[in-house]
Amino acid sequence: MQLDSTDKNLINLLQNDSKQTTKKLSLQLNLSVTAVYERIKKLENQKVIAKYVAIINKNKIEKSFLVFCHLKLIQHSREYVTTFEREIIKLEEVSECFHVSGDFDYILKIYVKDMEEYRNFMVSKLTAIKYIGSTHSIFAIEQVKNTTAINL
Repeated sequence: MQLDSTDKNLINLLQNDSKQTTKKLSLQLNLSVTAVYERIKKLENQKVIAKYVAIINKNKIEKSFLVFCHLKLIQHSREYVTTFEREIIKLEEVSECFHVSGDFDYILKIYVKDMEEYRNFMVSKLTAIKYIGSTHSIFAIEQVKNTTAINL
């Protein structure tokens, strides 16, 4: 789908605050409320806008300990990859999982309460998954930048 400058501006505004009314958006974009509504529906129908979410303050829910876990499988057979991916999706502590190139096969983004909870997660859940060869954990010290927006 080809996005014009108005679509891009609209997407940027929605990424900043998706709860804005179509009236407020129309004033910012210099369009009618109907035109804004129709553009949003088009972007949703074309799957440019995949979904709307609430971004939670992790400190308020005791999930502020962020770990990036690099993981290597024993080997790259279809069975090993499929089994690992099927099991990792089930783990609620894992917010993101990427199959990557380089020294490791996967990078996991994990949120837990603290180091003790992470250790329990590693011992009882993560290492219980078959075919994991090694892991390497990196703990976030400070969040310098964190955004879900992709500027257009």
